[in-house]
Formats: sequence, structure tokens, C-alpha cells
Amino acid sequence: MTSPHTVRPYQSYVYAYPHKTAYRPLTGHPVGRPALRELWAGEPKDALSLYLHIPFCEVRCGFCNLFTRIGAPDELTTRYLDALDRQATAVRDALGDDEPVRFAATAFGGGTPTFLTAAELERLCDIAEKRMGADLRSVPLSVETSPSTATTDRLAVLADRGTTRISIGVQSFVDAEARAAVRPQRRADVEAALGRIRDARIPVLNIDLIYGIDGQTEISWRSSLDAALAWLPEELYLYPLYVRPLTGLGRLGAEADAAWDEERLRLYRAGRDHLLAHGYEQVSMRMFRRTDAPQQGPADYACQTDGMIGLGCGARSYTSRLHYSFDYAVEMREVRAIIDSYTAAEDFSRAEVGRYVDGDEARRRHLLQSLLQAEGMQLAEYRERFDAAPGDDFPRELDRFEARGWLDGSAGASGVLRLSPEGLAHSDALGPELFSPAVRAAMAAYEPK
Repeated sequence: MTSPHTVRPYQSYVYAYPHKTAYRPLTGHPVGRPALRELWAGEPKDALSLYLHIPFCEVRCGFCNLFTRIGAPDELTTRYLDALDRQATAVRDALGDDEPVRFAATAFGGGTPTFLTAAELERLCDIAEKRMGADLRSVPLSVETSPSTATTDRLAVLADRGTTRISIGVQSFVDAEARAAVRPQRRADVEAALGRIRDARIPVLNIDLIYGIDGQTEISWRSSLDAALAWLPEELYLYPLYVRPLTGLGRLGAEADAAWDEERLRLYRAGRDHLLAHGYEQVSMRMFRRTDAPQQGPADYACQTDGMIGLGCGARSYTSRLHYSFDYAVEMREVRAIIDSYTAAEDFSRAEVGRYVDGDEARRRHLLQSLLQAEGMQLAEYRERFDAAPGDDFPRELDRFEARGWLDGSAGASGVLRLSPEGLAHSDALGPELFSPAVRAAMAAYEPK
């Protein structure tokens, strides 16, 4: 058997496919950029997800390559919400009224949505409800926050408007590690923010932690885990640290090597085992849920098949044929230019950049989105959708995964394709191996900006 350690375990976090760096300007349509009304015609609209993106943060962490900018001068948040309102109006019009439109899940992300004031958060909720028609109090609503912006007045708005999950990026409870990750914060402030979140009585608290920080040890990692567990969070996400181009850590010249890979794997396993021993179940490589936590999401929503409406200049939208968004950047000057262009736009009736998802890419996406979950993929569902077995479509990849010990050999008898514990540990290597040659080529040709 080939040792899994011959493969670099930390290659890319696959949270969506195709990757946004494979998107390109949609200029090949017969009449220019495709109209949203055409794209959504005939698409199922009874279990959509809705995502609103706020691209502002008070600071930018050293590891962050998200689409976000520091601060919002000259009433930029007002102009941004004005543009978000115009976009929502255009998108809702494009969805039409031929059949009922229902949102099964909603989320506010960023950036930091709670960078907005309490009054601006009220307006953000109004855009989701009054413009898009989402019933925030009857479906899951997840909101991201930070220790410095999780204030009592903001949390009160979110709780009142139906927020069911709040996710806070802590990354480390050790002040020296937070500084090493270029994340200025004090543990006392983090603990105070967590207290305010619990006081707001939002049902699900998620805490993000990072392993692999310079100077972090297994003892300090355990200390952060225990500090998080003291708040009995319903969910915990454990993220490996990545050093990416154009980020603060990237500019410092830090690079990944085999020793760091082994260190991150060791810390991952220690964190996983610690949470499993404290009453959590593993949902994916990163996500752990308390076994008695309330479930998030209705039974009829599936991320592999359902469409997504993304509002804001950093959000993606998915139809069955096309994934689309606006331009993407990491470098601050480029991000500012894209936000300025977005806030000045009047016409949101057409898709800007994206990538078409043909039959092969749809199969790859379904397999990726399913296999990277700990519960795995029902083989019958794949066959029903694609009239084939995954082994027929991806024989070399699955044989390779099996040879490395990444597949759970006992799951097949129950009609499930599932990763083994080592497969889950190597999710960031396994996922990229399922990218198509065309997507790989587009990502390789992308010039970071």
C-alpha cells in the first residue's frame, strides 16, 4: 500500500467546485454577458440557498485570502448596501413568478458582516426578506462575526431577526499565537465576546480555531481547544494554517515544507481525537458538531444539487449550468477597485464572470461535495442522478484513493462511498485530485491580483 505521507496533505481547501480562480469573464454569450433571467429559467427554485456577502473587516489577518478590505471610509457601507439592494431587486426579478421561490437556508458572510452597525444589519436583513423573499425566522440563518464586532446591540438585532447560528473566528486563545498569525486580539476580549454571544441566546455557536501557527505546540493547541470547549460550542471548526500569495504571512516569505505538513497532521489528529473524546462527532475534516446540538438545515436541502443565490461582490451564485460571480482579488488595491465598481453599478441583470458546469464537471462536483463529508455519498443517489456509478466515471482516482487507504472499505456493503479517517485527514489532497484537467489549467493560468 502506498503511504499517504508520499502525498502533500495540505494542497487546497476545497469548499466549492469549480474553484473561483477558474472563473473567466462571460463574454462568449451570443448577446454578451448572459442574462440572469435566462440562466434561472427552468431551474428548480423550491430549495435555494441565499448568501449575502459583506466585504469589510476592521483588520486583515495574516493568513486571510478572502475578498475583503480593511475599513469602509466615506459612507462606503451605505453605498454598498444601496448596491446590494439594487442587485437583490434585479435578481429577484430574474427569478420570475412562474413558480414559487423558496429559500431553504440563508447566510451572511464576508469579510465580517458584523462590521456593519446594528442599524445596517437591520437593513441587511430587510434586503434578504423584503427584496428576496427569504423568511429569516423560519429557515437556518448563519452569520459570521469577530471578537471586536460581536457587540451587544448587533447580536440583539441578529437574534431578533432569526439568526440560528453565529460563527466567530477566534483562531487561538493564546495571545502570542494570535500575534504570530497577524491577528491582533487579546484572550480577554475573545472571552467577553463569547459571553455576549451566549447571552444573546442564538441556538448554535461555532468557534473557528487554527492549527499550524508558528510557535504552536500540542500543549498550547490543547489549551485553545479546552478554552473553546469551556463555552460548550455546538460546533467547532479546526482549520490548518495556509500561507497563500498576497497575504500578510505570504509577504513574510513563509513557505510550506514536509516538516510543517507533518506538524499540522499531528496537531489535526490531536485536535480531532480530543473533540471526539469530549462528545463531538466529525462532520468533515474541519467541522465537528456536539452530538446533542440542534441540526442546521431542512432535510430537503442538498448542497450538491440545489442552486445558490449570492448577493454582494464577493459572493458566488450557482445554477445547474453555470457558476458565476464578480471579479476576484486578494491584493488590497484590486479589492478596493472591485468594490468601488460594484457600488457604482446600476445594472445587475447579467452575470459577469463564471464557469459553465457541463456533465463531467457536475459529476465531479457531486462526488467532491459528498465524499468530503464524513457521512460519505449514497451510491444510489449518484446513480439516480447520473445513470452511472462513481467507479465507472472516476476509476483511476478512486483506485488511487483506495490504494492509499483513504476509502472506508466497510462502507460499500451499505451502499455508501465514504472516506476512512486517514482519507478525511487528507481531504485537502484528495479534493484537488478530483479537479478536471480543464479546471486545473484555468487555475494554473490565473494570475493572482
